[in-house]
Amino acid sequence: MVERASRWLSNLGAHATLEEDTFVPGSWVLSLGGAEQSHVNVARPGDIFYEYLRRLANHVDEHGQPGEPLRVLHLGAGALTLARYIETKRPGSVQVAVDLERELLDFVLDALPMGERGNLTTIIGDARHVLTEELANEEFDIIVLDIFSGSGAPAHLTVPDFYSEMNARLRPGGVVLVNVGDDPPLAFADTQIQAMSEIFATIIASAPTEIFTRKYPGNMILAGTQSRIDLAMVDRLRAAGPHPGMVLVGSDLDGFGKP
Repeated sequence: MVERASRWLSNLGAHATLEEDTFVPGSWVLSLGGAEQSHVNVARPGDIFYEYLRRLANHVDEHGQPGEPLRVLHLGAGALTLARYIETKRPGSVQVAVDLERELLDFVLDALPMGERGNLTTIIGDARHVLTEELANEEFDIIVLDIFSGSGAPAHLTVPDFYSEMNARLRPGGVVLVNVGDDPPLAFADTQIQAMSEIFATIIASAPTEIFTRKYPGNMILAGTQSRIDLAMVDRLRAAGPHPGMVLVGSDLDGFGKP
């Protein structure tokens, strides 16, 4: 019998459900309002099933030295898949997870607790308010923004000023990672590439190859940093997959960011 848990989210006005993945032992699927939102393997947190999360994890792997603890801010928590990955791959990391849905974090952590080694602080609130008020004196190696889903994204989280505020919370060499879900012709992704380009010296975009044709819906990962382009790192990101996929940087992005 498949195990299942559910909780009402008052802000969203829908149920969150966690259902056991019968195809991947030890894994669970988080759905919000009936739509799959995240997948987490609690038995093997280092294994990531969803492609967009794997691409985010590839960027994490490239930051600093292998195994080195990181300070990571997650704006949008989901099932905490990436936080669990970092806990496993980077022991000693300090992480903060922010989500607007009060019941969601409690629901996920009650059903699927983090490991005993984890150092995770959870904060309920608007991502931008928490960043600029409660975390105004904090700095992070990585900030992950995983809230967007096309043009319905909160407007105050899509503007250059917000990217500037995230940039101000980065340690030297830090990176902002953004998961952008979009539909053809990727008009929303264009606006985010443009907004990030106003703030960061380097933008890297990675996605399944078909996404860059602008003919298919899906998720694009955008990375923004003040560091110069590291072509060797870009090559490693390309090799890491998932495949088929593309990693664009520099002049490769000339056709994007022009909404």
